[in-house]
Amino acid sequence: MARGGPIRRTRKGDFELRLPDGTRQLLANLVPQLRATLDVDEPSADPTLRRLFPTAYPDDPTQEAEYRSMVSDDLRRRRIDALDVVEATIDADRLDEAQLTAWMHTINDLRLVLGTLLDVSEDEPAEADPELADADARAIYQYLSYLLDVIVDALS
Repeated sequence: MARGGPIRRTRKGDFELRLPDGTRQLLANLVPQLRATLDVDEPSADPTLRRLFPTAYPDDPTQEAEYRSMVSDDLRRRRIDALDVVEATIDADRLDEAQLTAWMHTINDLRLVLGTLLDVSEDEPAEADPELADADARAIYQYLSYLLDVIVDALS
């Protein structure tokens, strides 16, 4: 990663965040929205969460129900814990590895939910078409993808 990147590992082993205020504000606005989306009785029933809680046994409702009963609450709790970390550190200039990992998970979850809402596929063009009605949301999706790449690079 370039030395001037927005997130970089320091010699101490923590991570320096040089994020613009607009990025921090965007995340501060999106995190509560994701939290509200996760606060449903049955996340697998919400189509916007299908990428966060994918079906493990599509052809066996009994096994699927058993699987959900074992993992759904834990998956949701892990996601909420990561959201808590991001909210608590949104203005931080430095994060430890566990905190940055929580950021990575939250940003990925935001991307997955937004990508589901936008019906984004792997074949999507790199640039959002500014003429589309959902151009702003697609630009946010692309920016979240960029942030995720930066975080993964910093953690590598």
